[in-house]
Amino acid sequence: MQILKAIWDFFQNQILGMKWLNELIGGGLSALGLDTTNRWVGSIQFFAYDVIKITVLLCFLIFIISYIQSYFPPERSKRILGRFHGIGANSVAALLGTVTPFCSCSSIPLFIGFTSAGLPLGVTFSFLISSPMVDLGSLVLLMSIFGAKVAVIYVIVGLIIAIVGGTIIEKLHMEKHVESFIMTAGSVDIESPDLTRKDRLVYAKEQMLTTFKKVFLYILIGVGIGAVIHNWIPEEWVAAVLGSNNPFGVILATIIGVPMYADIFGTIPIAEALLSKGAQLGTILSFMMAVTTLSLPSMIILRKAVKPKLMALFIAICTIGIIIVGYFFNAIQSLII
Repeated sequence: MQILKAIWDFFQNQILGMKWLNELIGGGLSALGLDTTNRWVGSIQFFAYDVIKITVLLCFLIFIISYIQSYFPPERSKRILGRFHGIGANSVAALLGTVTPFCSCSSIPLFIGFTSAGLPLGVTFSFLISSPMVDLGSLVLLMSIFGAKVAVIYVIVGLIIAIVGGTIIEKLHMEKHVESFIMTAGSVDIESPDLTRKDRLVYAKEQMLTTFKKVFLYILIGVGIGAVIHNWIPEEWVAAVLGSNNPFGVILATIIGVPMYADIFGTIPIAEALLSKGAQLGTILSFMMAVTTLSLPSMIILRKAVKPKLMALFIAICTIGIIIVGYFFNAIQSLII
């Protein structure tokens, strides 16, 4: 058992967490005569380490996930979803959301396509909720920062939010609150040509490069904010606002996260810095979920497809779910970290 634990700790800390890289950068800065305890130098070390680490993980994960995704084009996904009914269909839709692109803006076109194709509205909303909130990339990245227990529970509760949210929308029969051009558009069900292994590898490479170019700026911004929090903001400030002494920390973090636009890769360094400063785990995860699921740009795009009442219901379901998850994680933090 001790051997397995040692192997797992090495995998989590040195492979996923790349602690060796942080030590290497710190050693390089020291060799240049710089004091790594200095705030400016510490910020440089944090920035360089996180940008490189997240970039490496990002490219690797996108390549693998895009290769998997090549087996699930919209036509095949629609056929898979069409075989299930009720909560089973919501569950499958939520699971399919885990192999789709990383941000809500990228998921909305697929949501529109599925809805136009005649799939139940609740099913398509389960997909829309899970796609940005829970993906294979988030599982690996969360493991690199918070450990396996937190990552697995995060994915499970994210899927529960997606399934419950889609089911509620289905039971309320909100089809009349979808814009008419979506419901009457129909779809052209063209069978995707069979791809060779080389085609899939090329597709995965192209997706990796495209996604990297799209999110790299947000990585830089996120890591920059994380570096400031990590090295410049006093720990007592963060603890006072987002720590256990503030019962409204989860709600505040959720509200702050909504107007922002980033994906899991942009929020990870901010979350890492907040955790080191004493912010509660659930509060941090609520912030991450709000940013990735309810970002203002994605809501603007979604409004083109659905009417205000359905839009408000979607936001309310996600917000309430995120807040519940935040308080849940805060309650069990001592048990899983």
